Amino acid sequence: MHALDALEAIVDLDTYPIHRLDSSVRSDLVAETRRQMDALGCCRLSDFVRPEAIAQMLAEAKDLHGQAFWAQQTHNPYASPGDPGLPDSHPRNVMQHRMSGFINSDILPATSLLNQIYDSNVMTHFVWDSLGTDKPIYQWADPLGRNPYGVMETDHYFPWHFDGNEFTVSILVQKAEQGGVFEYVPDIRQPNDENYERVQYILEGGRDGVHELDLVPGDLQLFKGRFSMHRVTRIAGPTTRYIALPTYVYDPWRMNRPHHSEQYYGRATDAHHARAAAMVDGLVD
Repeated sequence: MHALDALEAIVDLDTYPIHRLDSSVRSDLVAETRRQMDALGCCRLSDFVRPEAIAQMLAEAKDLHGQAFWAQQTHNPYASPGDPGLPDSHPRNVMQHRMSGFINSDILPATSLLNQIYDSNVMTHFVWDSLGTDKPIYQWADPLGRNPYGVMETDHYFPWHFDGNEFTVSILVQKAEQGGVFEYVPDIRQPNDENYERVQYILEGGRDGVHELDLVPGDLQLFKGRFSMHRVTRIAGPTTRYIALPTYVYDPWRMNRPHHSEQYYGRATDAHHARAAAMVDGLVD
């Protein structure tokens, strides 16, 4: 099957003609996503992925469910060790308990629809245009975290954290009965400025500046995950929450730091350790 035909079977290209660079509909769509990203650090496109494709992705996630890495771990928002030289209330020392799972990217079958979305240059180009950045973005080299499924079951909670990559594209595959709401604080930090005071305020329960986004299956979300602290609220009810997480970066060579990979994906590869010395934006994680 031609790559564009394969993408059309997944994405509603009639409503969202992301492949037509000369289309005024695409131009308007890009302008609106940029507006939302600038204003909110986040954008949602409803019913972006076709229902039949969501059904296939759900079947895939369920089939791989038994191979998910499950974590019940305590860590700070940076998935890094604490710093005994700082106060206990400092964000580097505020440890939160996470209960969640990932179906790592390296176990997805070659025929995975999630792989087809992620490997699509049309999709990467659209994400880049929507972000409004002059710097090119790339598909991520990280073999575990490049496009995993996030998995959350009853009573699971994904506390406040930052991502190791600059931009995340989320596609909700199955919604929890209750909870599982995405909360975020847009652009709370910038390269070389951790803004610890503001981060501490949120960790202590502050709600000023917190946005909520209750996604539904088929929604596409664009998000500045490295700069905007975010969490997923506690799950209630028996229905598992599955979300696809294609991720994009400015530097395709960089990967998660080993401690970050181990915390989130259960292991770090030799490549993670080999590339760990690359400090690209001055942030601690």
